[in-house]
Amino acid sequence: MNYYVTKLRRFCGFIAGFIFYISGILKLLDPVGAGLVMDEYFSFLHLGFLGFSSKILGTAIAFAETILGAALITGVWRRSTGIAVLSMQGFFTFLTLLLVIFNPEMDCGCFGEAIHLTHMQTFLKNLGILALLAGNFIPLKGLGRPKGRKFVSFGIVAASTLAFTVYSWMYIPLVDFTAYATTAHLQAAEKYPANEEDMYEAVFTYEKDGKQKTFDLEHLPDSTWTFVSTQTVLKEDFADTAVPLSIYDDEGNYLDSLAAEGKVMVISVYDPDIRQSRWEDIEAFAAEAEAAGFRTLILAADKGEDSHENTYKSDYKTLITLNRSNGGVTYISDGYIIRKWAGRAAPDKEELLSLQAEPVTETMIGHSSQSSLTFQAFLLYVFAVMLLL
Repeated sequence: MNYYVTKLRRFCGFIAGFIFYISGILKLLDPVGAGLVMDEYFSFLHLGFLGFSSKILGTAIAFAETILGAALITGVWRRSTGIAVLSMQGFFTFLTLLLVIFNPEMDCGCFGEAIHLTHMQTFLKNLGILALLAGNFIPLKGLGRPKGRKFVSFGIVAASTLAFTVYSWMYIPLVDFTAYATTAHLQAAEKYPANEEDMYEAVFTYEKDGKQKTFDLEHLPDSTWTFVSTQTVLKEDFADTAVPLSIYDDEGNYLDSLAAEGKVMVISVYDPDIRQSRWEDIEAFAAEAEAAGFRTLILAADKGEDSHENTYKSDYKTLITLNRSNGGVTYISDGYIIRKWAGRAAPDKEELLSLQAEPVTETMIGHSSQSSLTFQAFLLYVFAVMLLL
């Protein structure tokens, strides 16, 4: 009987470990997205002064979650792992209970951009994981000992996960789960009025008593609410499966059609506060792309500061979603997003000429498939090491 009880306990730990690892690795896939989620939690908990640490802390928590998942699956250091995961999951469950109670307009970020859950779904999911962990680790005795080789497999997976994290930190996600993923179609390429300003309206986010709410210009709240941010969004009449890319000049004139026709290289700078040499690199790339036959657009987030020369403006959230790299490059052809690069990996002159000559469908499908297969291969590799070694 004890044999079957032990097996059941290990099975509960394995299922919980699988969820922990997948949840963590999907966030490590996109450290910038993990930082944005942390920003939302800081805002909800009135800890906005910690915003400077959002990306680092979000990545650190995701890495800890992933490593604990690997420890659960391999069964190493069972007592210490049990204490750590029960503490972490208990905190997550309490935090999501607060989300259910106060219902802020935010996403839990449990699985990055891959899966979006309601607050209640998140809370029930966390209760389920907590039950699995309780079944595995309570009481914290009679947990058995892992085979010696499992420490080797855990070490290999931990090192591989660290390497994956470093890569994700330096470049853009291997798989893009945002609305601006490869093959997405820009709204302006489908339909736009002669006056593109008619497509948009300003939406203002305010906060009160820990809750955030959006208002339009004609229905702003009273002074008891605190202003958080403003964003330009499509009016309902233009909302469909296509994605907006609001582009405007210093006078506020919308020019979305600039990115909707022909072959365009968009360099997006969601944080314009970068060193001058970086701006020079961006302008040099723009010149090379122009010489190769592309239209180039440098889009910088409108933060109420003087614009850098030769740039158009767009919203911070739009730019950071379009490309996770500050100064990243996005190739758009006739309104379709074809490919993306991190700023440090922007195509050189020869690659630009090759892209100009290559059919866009081949470029889009080839790179997207390669990146997706690379991520899938990584997951198969780490699970094979954990289960078979």
